[in-house]
Amino acid sequence: MLISCGRATSPRSSLLAVVLLGLLLGTNAFASESPQTNLPRIQLTAGLHLIRAQVANTMETRAKGLMFTKSMQANEGMLFVFDVPAQQCMWMKNTLIPLSVAFIDATGQISNIAEMQAQSEQTHCSTRPVKYALEMNSGWFASKGVRPEQRLLGIDQAPPAH
Repeated sequence: MLISCGRATSPRSSLLAVVLLGLLLGTNAFASESPQTNLPRIQLTAGLHLIRAQVANTMETRAKGLMFTKSMQANEGMLFVFDVPAQQCMWMKNTLIPLSVAFIDATGQISNIAEMQAQSEQTHCSTRPVKYALEMNSGWFASKGVRPEQRLLGIDQAPPAH
């Protein structure tokens, strides 16, 4: 789940932004305890590995992320698309499965990868400005040999943020 507002912020101010967004949205994004299933999808390639990712490209879909998702298939994930490159931070509140997140710049190059525990409020941030974050099942990147500085193909086909 996203906890940033698309500009360089501290994890604490990012958390405040999400809390405020939740209050503003009221019953929309946070009241529903079901996963998002009707998002656009994109296919990405990491080396020889095909990824099928839902695309979260609005403030509401990024804020909810993979909350309440009980499982994902092996090569499924969620691609978060941000308005502009900036430091982005994620957390796992109401996310029921452990995830790995790759922070990705505008060219598709992975900045860094973090492992995130289910239902944790610990923040995980990009080490440099990024335009995307890709969440996959925990350990997916390591098990496929996907590492920082590697480039994902197909990311330029993602629907823009709005």
